[in-house]
Amino acid sequence: MKLIAAVPVLLASAALTSGCSAFTDDSVGLDNGVQVAAAFYPLAWVAERVGGGDVEVENLTAPGGEPHDLEPTVRETADVAQADLVVYERGFQPAVDDTVDENAEGAAVDAAQVVDLVPFRDHGVDSPEDDPHFWQDPLLLADVGDAVAEQLADVDREHASDYRANAATLRADLERLDREYAEGLADCERDTVVVSHDAFGYLQRYGLTMETILGLSPDSEPTPADLGRLQDLIRTEGVTTVFSESLVSADVADQLARDTGVRSAVLDPIEGLTDQSADEDYLSLMRSNLAALKEANGCA
Repeated sequence: MKLIAAVPVLLASAALTSGCSAFTDDSVGLDNGVQVAAAFYPLAWVAERVGGGDVEVENLTAPGGEPHDLEPTVRETADVAQADLVVYERGFQPAVDDTVDENAEGAAVDAAQVVDLVPFRDHGVDSPEDDPHFWQDPLLLADVGDAVAEQLADVDREHASDYRANAATLRADLERLDREYAEGLADCERDTVVVSHDAFGYLQRYGLTMETILGLSPDSEPTPADLGRLQDLIRTEGVTTVFSESLVSADVADQLARDTGVRSAVLDPIEGLTDQSADEDYLSLMRSNLAALKEANGCA
């Protein structure tokens, strides 16, 4: 199983506005069995695991790219148009939603319809906005794997039993990871975690309290009052570490750590791979995050 690189697409500018009819069989190159377009890394990883050797997966978000900001190119639009299955999360990447609505001809799995998203929590108060970062809960990601298996089984009945078996193996791996988190975070000296932006809310299922510097958007800026509140919280709660994250500037988090005399470290939201994590996968990155959380919170 591999993530394939898209073949360059040469289309007239008029084709950009004419919907999926503009893309011919020649527009994305070779047909290598079942084609899946996945919107961002965790979904691509799931599609790879479930599809095995019978599926080619195209990740629409390039390594190092910020998935929130993705604006599909002509090539990526062609990937969606030609895919037998599109796996995405409606509401997380609005431009991808539009591309799917206007161009997808195959089946689709919308993760937001598969799992029960929880609201963002701002200082303990539920927001009206749902938190899209469901893959921080391994059991929810397993549910998406099951949904992908069923759609692939409909698309490619010859390999239906393989897809379902792969999904069962994936679920077993994710249930094991869930147990590691539950056991690893069960006995900690503290439970407050300060992070850059609100991408880790689903980890609160393991007894953590997430406090964010930037709130819901990684592009926002904290106010002096926000920073003052966090400085007081860090001292009061005995927080040892301020976490920045990959794909987002660490400047504000690092400055907050310096101002309060605590360590800074990286917690990966696993929205996409980077040059530094190119040899990792979802499971290894989640385990690295667990190790960092245990160290920061003094867990037994």
